[in-house]
Amino acid sequence: MQRTGLFELNAVVAVSTHRNFRRAAAALGMSPSALSHLIATLEARIGVRLFNRTTRSVSLSQAGERFLERVQPALQEISEALDDVNALRDTPQGTLRINASEVPARRLLGPVFMRFLERYPEMVLDLVTEGRFVDIVAEGFDAGIRALEAVPQDMVAVACSPAIRFAVVGSPGYFKGRAKPKTPGDLAEHRCIRSRLPSGALYRWEFEKRGKEVEVEVTGALILNNDNLKVDAALLGAGLTWVSAWQVEEHVAAGRLVRVLEDWTPPYPGLGLYYPGHRHVPAGLKALIGVIREAARECERG
Repeated sequence: MQRTGLFELNAVVAVSTHRNFRRAAAALGMSPSALSHLIATLEARIGVRLFNRTTRSVSLSQAGERFLERVQPALQEISEALDDVNALRDTPQGTLRINASEVPARRLLGPVFMRFLERYPEMVLDLVTEGRFVDIVAEGFDAGIRALEAVPQDMVAVACSPAIRFAVVGSPGYFKGRAKPKTPGDLAEHRCIRSRLPSGALYRWEFEKRGKEVEVEVTGALILNNDNLKVDAALLGAGLTWVSAWQVEEHVAAGRLVRVLEDWTPPYPGLGLYYPGHRHVPAGLKALIGVIREAARECERG
């Protein structure tokens, strides 16, 4: 019988993880049809159906579950052995998959990610940005980046930015003939650009001053789910928006946007890179953590 290769075994793991041939194929860097053919060929070779397929779903068969129970730990051991050898090289190599929301990814692009790639030219950084909070283990990521306060408790977190502040801003044109809000309650008199969360819910703007916390359900005719679009809309005079202060600091400094309610927007914990503590840490991820800590020290020194 022809021996089964590591790539085929990793393909089985990918399909079982994603429960979808298209998503598994994307993770493996191949076409869905090629992946389907590879799995079908493997099943024919071993004489066992590993997956139950319908037009809407993919699930492991009983034989597939038993097969994966034996194969997955062995693949993990092989991966760790290869990574241990990789760690002995002058520079690590391979692909590092990171999941992040868009704003943190943009913020860290220059000071962290570009520095990492320049320092470790044999590494490939696969950075996926999306608003929804994903299970990085189930979806095949090495690490994620989110606000530190949102990192799951069972993950190891590494701070990778200073504290974050949020800002309520509007264009000078919007404020013509309008009084600027002095308290969150004054937002009821203003047109606001509302935020749609990945869950589908509308975000309630959060404020805090001297220990008093307030959530406001703002009103407005425009609802967006992308922070960059919210900034663009505010620049066009669509209303007030609530975004990271980092995103609008240049616009505020240039006078294109006006910040209000600044005393009601205290700092929050910054961004954190996180990864599962019970798994082997790849050499590439260790190297990225080193770059993050270096950039953080430089930021602290100003």
